[in-house]
Amino acid sequence: MSRVNDLVIRALIGQDIGVPAAPHPRVSDLIGNRPLSARSVLASALLGADQARLSVGELVAVASVFGISDGAARTCLWRMVSNGELTGDDGNYALAGRLLERRERVDEASRIDDAAAPRWDGTWELAIVSLDRRSATDRLELRKAAIALHLAELREGVWIRPDNLDPQRLPTSRAVLDRQCTHFHGAATDITADKMRSLFSLDEWTADARELTEAMNVTLNSSKRDDSAESFRYEFALSIAVVRHLQLDPLLPVELIPEHWPGHTLRSTYRRFDDAFKQRMNSVFRRS
Repeated sequence: MSRVNDLVIRALIGQDIGVPAAPHPRVSDLIGNRPLSARSVLASALLGADQARLSVGELVAVASVFGISDGAARTCLWRMVSNGELTGDDGNYALAGRLLERRERVDEASRIDDAAAPRWDGTWELAIVSLDRRSATDRLELRKAAIALHLAELREGVWIRPDNLDPQRLPTSRAVLDRQCTHFHGAATDITADKMRSLFSLDEWTADARELTEAMNVTLNSSKRDDSAESFRYEFALSIAVVRHLQLDPLLPVELIPEHWPGHTLRSTYRRFDDAFKQRMNSVFRRS
């Protein structure tokens, strides 16, 4: 019996298909060991595809490696279309709505050119909550939008960052801040270097970036290719973890980046890892 068929049978009898353990405990923490849902697998496949558009056969093939049956994958695709997350046309599915916006954030995070970063004039951007009353949903929505825009929370209701990014970036997230906050640009601050490190969690981001870079290099430099479904699932989960971490890069101006900042190394390694992983994805598609 093939490994893929075995996974499908295990899924049908109700056994969750989790993510294999990573070689290093810290990488395992970053990846997580919760079973991937059908939606997570299908959305991640489309987020990582070259054109953000795949056929139903390709999506079903990827889902099968994770123990998700043909019927479960097709049902999930139908639900995602109904929820406005995908569009379906002649047996092909493409990202829509918030997932399409997430794709844009993923592309920005993984393809940004450090050398082409605009010059910073030393000023800061502030977003200060101006609504008298907010629901828990409003608070959560604002937090997600502010993080997507790479702002850090100085204290409750006050979000800041160096004013070195396009003020019109991510219009949907920007609209959330516009509704709940008053904006200031060109502001001055006396924030110290130590406060900067803690405010943007620079030490933690650096440590995790180096762990993820090393994990990708181990896979890329392996002398023997492992074509097992378990290896495929690990690389898939590692790719998701790296992209998630790249989106948390605060994108600080060069004047504020600590020495030996690993952002460029993480991105360049991810591009090589992503190219190699897409070749594996294509081999799955050819077998479908």
